[in-house]
Amino acid sequence: MDHPVKGEISHEIFPFIRQYKDGTVERLAGTEIAPAGLDPETNVLSVDTVIIQETGVSARFYRPSSAKLGQKLPLVIYYHGGGFFVSSTADPKYHHSLNKIVAESNIVLVSVDYRLAPENPLPTGYHDSWAALQWVATHGKTNAWLKDYVDFDRVFLAGDSCGANMAHHFALRLNGSELGQELEIQGIAMLFPYFWGKDPIGEEITDHFRKSMVDSWWMYVCPSDRGCDDPLINPFTDGSPSLEGLACKRVVVIVGEKDILRDRGRVYFGNLVSSGWKGSAEMVEIKGEDHVFHIFDPNCDNARSLFKRLHTFFNQS
Repeated sequence: MDHPVKGEISHEIFPFIRQYKDGTVERLAGTEIAPAGLDPETNVLSVDTVIIQETGVSARFYRPSSAKLGQKLPLVIYYHGGGFFVSSTADPKYHHSLNKIVAESNIVLVSVDYRLAPENPLPTGYHDSWAALQWVATHGKTNAWLKDYVDFDRVFLAGDSCGANMAHHFALRLNGSELGQELEIQGIAMLFPYFWGKDPIGEEITDHFRKSMVDSWWMYVCPSDRGCDDPLINPFTDGSPSLEGLACKRVVVIVGEKDILRDRGRVYFGNLVSSGWKGSAEMVEIKGEDHVFHIFDPNCDNARSLFKRLHTFFNQS
């Protein structure tokens, strides 16, 4: 697709985004839209709702269309990936894969459409996503999809990539908070979590290209003087809270064998189980797969196995 010449480029993250010196942002990917509605392949119904009027932040709600009125299903609050600067709840790739997850797991899912950088630099995305969590707690008895179909004794946080990062931070923030008293989180499903750090570890030590690439992505979205050791992206840097305070009972960390973020996920899991946290944790490494492969190919065998694993996690008693 040809794009009009807008002037001198100040920053480009190919093939996703281009920013010009006049401040104009040109998005090259992640802008496609899949409408909400009934998906004939999975028989999952979805609807878009503005949940934060002041900012226009919305969410896409999903549930099996076969769910009976009054049938109480687990609730999954989901944060999509994209490095905080790409994609949306309406992205066809996310919409298609979430339809499959909802159908497989028989759940209600709320996919949060937080605002993106660079127009809205971090921590805006965190603020929007936390506000969405508050909205769910506040509207649990008034929103028809929540009050009629959700079992609030089975609430989960989930996300992929930067969405898994946000789920981690919110589970810590819930500990001892008023919201944590209102909304008890049973577990977190962390898919290919996006954590990072200034000093390379594991494969990052030799893979200079991808280390530099991820460095530049984070520096683009987060104007912080701590760079890649900002506590938002590095959960083990100075000033980061202990994982012992994670406010949930179960965690599953899913990584891909070929993912440059894999070693950070391994470290997170290791630190979690040795932190003194009282919950149960499991790590799953998917052989032969790269970062968020299931978004791009939700019909492959490994994606189907991943969806079945999520079904077990969300429906475990």
